[in-house]
Amino acid sequence: MSYNTIEVTVDDRGVATLLLNRPEKHNAMNDELIREVTEAARELDVDKKVRAVILTGAGESFCAGGDLKWMQGIFEASRAERVADSAHLATMLRTLNELSKPLIGKINGQAYGGGTGMISVCDIAIAAESCKFALTEVRLGLTPANISTFVVEKMGRANARRTFLNARPLSAAKAKDVRLVDEVVADADLDAAVEKEIGYVLQCGPGAIAVTKKLIYFVDTHDTDTCVHYTANILADTWESEEGQEGIHCFFNKETPSWRQ
Repeated sequence: MSYNTIEVTVDDRGVATLLLNRPEKHNAMNDELIREVTEAARELDVDKKVRAVILTGAGESFCAGGDLKWMQGIFEASRAERVADSAHLATMLRTLNELSKPLIGKINGQAYGGGTGMISVCDIAIAAESCKFALTEVRLGLTPANISTFVVEKMGRANARRTFLNARPLSAAKAKDVRLVDEVVADADLDAAVEKEIGYVLQCGPGAIAVTKKLIYFVDTHDTDTCVHYTANILADTWESEEGQEGIHCFFNKETPSWRQ
């Protein structure tokens, strides 16, 4: 598919890059970008060739939050239109969050407001040390509503209170301290750090990764009795899957499974 605000590429290994591509606007979000990211994520999710997805931004920024013109439109909209726009943003974040492939955030430059929401739905987020972050909504008299579902889950309640309520700026090191990002590297090492994570992913069964992403969410949101029943069945399912059978066969026979690169 062709897009106006993003660019999607897939290399020979099945590693996709979802590039936010409005560099002149610091990759700020508008209706079109939100729609296109949602569509692209759905396409990548069902593409069996895709093994992992890198999310990053073109130019100097990862994502500067909401586009000013888009925000002006929301200011002038009816309540029903505001709720609809809000729901579209929430859907985009949820679609990225539930992607069945590993989503690796390659965080370059600044990430404010909604940009931090996009970081929070990444399974792994690696930031260049020059990056700057902030949850700026309360400075505008607003609240980080849609992104809060994912940012609070990422950083925890205490860190959310520390960062949501005063919109304080965060360095990359501080963003790691509050668990917004997982690793901080020198700017020149960002590509290599992301490639290292991709290397790990490509050693693993893609079906097993998809099942495990669902497993993590399930066990974190259900009681112990329910989890015991669920996990017993899901493990049996993976043992009985073609991928599981191949993986165990190759392990015992010192062979290389078909998915390993």
